[in-house]
Amino acid sequence: MNKIKLSVTTLLLAVAGTAFAGGILTNTNQSVLFLKNPARGAAIGLDGVYSNPAGVVFMPEGFHLAINWQYAHQTRTITSTNPLFLLGKKNSNAVKTFEGIADAPFIPSIQAAMNKGNWSLQLNFSMPGGGGVCEFGNGLGSFESAVGMIAKQLEPLGARGYDVDAYMRGRQYYFGLQVGAAYKVTPNLSVYGGLRALYGDASYKARLSNIQVKTESGTYVDFASFLNNATENLNKQVWQTELAIANGLITPEQAAQGLERAHHALTQLETLQKYSQGVNLMSIQTGFGIAPIIGVDWKVGDFNFAAKYEFNTQMKMKNHSTLEKVTEIEAMNKFQDGTEVDEDAPALLTVGAQWTVTQGVNLNLGYHHYFDTDAHWYEHSEKKLGGGTNEYLAGVEWDINDKVNVSAGCQLTRYQLTDEYMNDMSFVVNSYSYGFGMTYKFNKTVKASVAYFQTNYENYDRVTKANPETGATILGDSFTRTNRVLGLGVEISI
Repeated sequence: MNKIKLSVTTLLLAVAGTAFAGGILTNTNQSVLFLKNPARGAAIGLDGVYSNPAGVVFMPEGFHLAINWQYAHQTRTITSTNPLFLLGKKNSNAVKTFEGIADAPFIPSIQAAMNKGNWSLQLNFSMPGGGGVCEFGNGLGSFESAVGMIAKQLEPLGARGYDVDAYMRGRQYYFGLQVGAAYKVTPNLSVYGGLRALYGDASYKARLSNIQVKTESGTYVDFASFLNNATENLNKQVWQTELAIANGLITPEQAAQGLERAHHALTQLETLQKYSQGVNLMSIQTGFGIAPIIGVDWKVGDFNFAAKYEFNTQMKMKNHSTLEKVTEIEAMNKFQDGTEVDEDAPALLTVGAQWTVTQGVNLNLGYHHYFDTDAHWYEHSEKKLGGGTNEYLAGVEWDINDKVNVSAGCQLTRYQLTDEYMNDMSFVVNSYSYGFGMTYKFNKTVKASVAYFQTNYENYDRVTKANPETGATILGDSFTRTNRVLGLGVEISI
């Protein structure tokens, strides 16, 4: 019974984390220029309002505005192994694949800068986290295995299997507004200081419906009917035993063990009654945080070096939920109505270098480090990681002529994952990404960019625990994802 409640909660966690490029909770693809070439840490351009804000001051004087649109499509696939799946009506073996589809059809971002003299005043609106909707049409392995465990526990009462319809949907958006200013200390050195306000808005729905139990005769009955029949039979058994004691057919000592088992089963069935019509859970979370950002840019001959540090953003997400009371399952309490839970965006250090090989040709290198273990997440799940996330980036840009620019780049992302951290509710896996695209300059005022970006994920295999029947460690999960992004952007300079 407890595992049913826990599994509903874990479904709600399935969309935690970013659906795009970047760390566990951070999106770095804030512009189409990033999609063209993710190694933008030391590039001089308007997208630097996010990636290299200190360098924006080296752009020409005037007002600069960029409007970006991105479409992202992602899948999340978990292959679970559990002998309890064999009890399921829809299952043919102990291995089952669960797939979630995450679509984000409209990811907007805006960068703006006003350059005058040695100053650059800047604004960035984007989605530094979340950004889409994820659906698991058949639930998750932890969801179904919990129902299978209930069927296993009810075998003494005649249960021989189960059937269930499971569903979850999560929507997660983190809107960021960044304002700041860069100052040119010397003709070759600039510094930046700013603030980012982060507003989180998320909703999660989970449903268990049409729960059925396979009986000894091989037929399936709805869960409510099975509970009622089992309760009626147990009550009848208790009544008959007590009558036999009253008539002196057996002694109270002889009946004690049987009565104890019957009363225990009745208590369990009574508790399960609240789930007889299925389970529906809805949670909406909102939160707000603010953190400073600093940066530096230094030009040396044909080279440009830059660094940026985003401080940890302390976030507490407040629950507006159908869960009103504390339960005995701690994980559910993350969604208790009116409570606040930690959901920090970790600090981020980026460093980059750009080499102008010849006029119109630039080579880029970059490094990102996310201080994940210094953030605060619910129940300190950050402590289960082996350390922070590291990313390594490289790219190239080429001005073919005065109007056309092409670029391409790649990004290697390495998390310090552990089996303890990984679960089918919320997971990331190591990956490499590549992007490419083109910018066309219509005139001195307007230019447009188009780009494609794809992330290729590795598999993470985890052995979860021992088979509860044999003790052999055969229960396991394999995790992987896919991610593809298309972007269009327009930049205006006046």
